[in-house]
Amino acid sequence: MGAVGMDTAQIHEVARNWSAVASTLVLILIRVSVVLAVGPLFSSRVFAARTKIVLALLMTWLLVPVAMAQQPPPVLGVASVLSELAVGGVYALTLGMLSEILLLAGQVAGVQFSFSLVNLLDPSSEIQTPLLADLFQMFGLWILFAAGLDRLLLDSVIRSLRMIPPGSLMLHPATLAHGLTPLLAGAFFAALQLTAPLLAVTVLVDISVALVGRLAPQLPVISLTIPLKTLLGLAVLLGTLALWPRYIQARFDDLLLTAERLLTQAARG
Repeated sequence: MGAVGMDTAQIHEVARNWSAVASTLVLILIRVSVVLAVGPLFSSRVFAARTKIVLALLMTWLLVPVAMAQQPPPVLGVASVLSELAVGGVYALTLGMLSEILLLAGQVAGVQFSFSLVNLLDPSSEIQTPLLADLFQMFGLWILFAAGLDRLLLDSVIRSLRMIPPGSLMLHPATLAHGLTPLLAGAFFAALQLTAPLLAVTVLVDISVALVGRLAPQLPVISLTIPLKTLLGLAVLLGTLALWPRYIQARFDDLLLTAERLLTQAARG
């Protein structure tokens, strides 16, 4: 009878362990899936859905031992699922500001280049976006992966498991809104900062053409405005591409730190 009782206790202990492992695996899978599905890097349609699924499952399997070191083990429920959705949503909303910065910068450049009516279908959002906005976002995506910033994002997700164990976050909407409002305000100025050389050159072209037209009204200088702005603007854009990696890396680091700060504040509060 003692042996039978011991075996029964061991069975219950194994069942509890497997239940904790399964709960941890599901919650981490939710957190990682939200980051991969909505975040600015892996959400692109360039990555096939099967690739994202395999990557999410692999990351989850590797992160389960890290999360299992946290005590007590998580309990799978509605509150814990909402907690993981909130953590992934913080990363997605915060880092998504980088895509908005590039989109706005491309729209500003498109207006200055007289390309504002040239629209393409954005494969990631399935909406019509200006040509240069798609080009800027494509440049940004290449730079993100070339600079290895995707590994920084994955490393931050690993650190979030230590800051916020699975299913333990209680995020209030006011905290999220208070943290994201400055980012929304700064996105416009960041886009202007990125397109400042283009704006300066195109404005100088407009002023120069206006002065020439004023001094020599008989010359058809108006017809030269758009070609000059386009050619000089593209030349300046090519010349400033060398500064893009440092700019995008700085913005990405700031946004990633903001996401971690919001999660830390929510965990403490």
